[in-house]
Amino acid sequence: MPNVRLSDVAKLAGVSPKTVSNVVHGYVHVRESTRTKVQNAIDELGYRPNMRGRNLATGRTRMIALAFPDLRIPYFAELAHVIAEEASARGYRLLLEESGSTIEVERAILSAEEAGIVDGVLFQPSYLTSTEIAQHRRDVPVVLLGESIAPLSVDHVRIDNIAAAAQVVGHLAASGRRRIAFLCAEVPAPSETSKQRLIGYQQGLEACGLPVDPSLVVTGSVADADAACASLAAALDAGMAPDAVLCRDDLAALGALRALSERGLRVPADVAITGWDDITLASSMHPSLTSVRADGAQLARRALDLLLERIDGYDGLGRHEIVGHSLVVRESAPAAPAG
Repeated sequence: MPNVRLSDVAKLAGVSPKTVSNVVHGYVHVRESTRTKVQNAIDELGYRPNMRGRNLATGRTRMIALAFPDLRIPYFAELAHVIAEEASARGYRLLLEESGSTIEVERAILSAEEAGIVDGVLFQPSYLTSTEIAQHRRDVPVVLLGESIAPLSVDHVRIDNIAAAAQVVGHLAASGRRRIAFLCAEVPAPSETSKQRLIGYQQGLEACGLPVDPSLVVTGSVADADAACASLAAALDAGMAPDAVLCRDDLAALGALRALSERGLRVPADVAITGWDDITLASSMHPSLTSVRADGAQLARRALDLLLERIDGYDGLGRHEIVGHSLVVRESAPAAPAG
């Protein structure tokens, strides 16, 4: 049907043109029954909004940039999927960017070059300092994700990595583990992610009355399962004898499983293993992996809530929010037997 107008949809659905506009724009405060009625009318008439006209009228592109360090890391890819679904439900599309963990690209992501292309940016930096982030031009609203230290002026959504790491140590200690290793801290300097998880690891050991032994902290590269395997293998061959390994992500845990298997050590009978991120493969590993799971749906909702408020004109201090997490217990580090 040619030249279908918004008013035609309103007439067929029995609602006002404003209600149709609210549905088209992804406005959340519309009753589900009304939204369904309007969507059925849109589908029946073949109505397509004039996106160019809307963008010219509002000055918006209905595009959001999502910038992660490395989209090959399963956690980032899976979280991007969740954020894309949530953004779509609000009438936005995602432009994916990859910083490659380089400071030059991170600076470019925050530069004014984004103005006119996207309405806002969701960004997980690796190297930019809090001060440099605070000084970025305000042409495009930004919400930070992840563990980096956020300035007071910028919104930030994350999980409590310190509390989660301490919880993992407590779980391992409750099952009788006493020599709990950490795999691994980057060299020459740990990332902010590793720093926070190391703090939680130490707090957990102290809370459980276990010694803090630096020789149980394995160093190396952590974004690659093979590198994590090599790092743990070298530590084991040098005499380290843990009865549990807290891995700072699931890829490191995958490498740990291989290193232990190659040395005839059984998981979890000899050494318990925990991961972090609870990627899709965690439940399919052998043994299945106990892992920290961030509430990805809540993270996506809150990050987009804050970003859209900025896009709509909010200019107050940064909101720093913590979303939930859970420890998903599986075969690699089971709970202590009851009783």
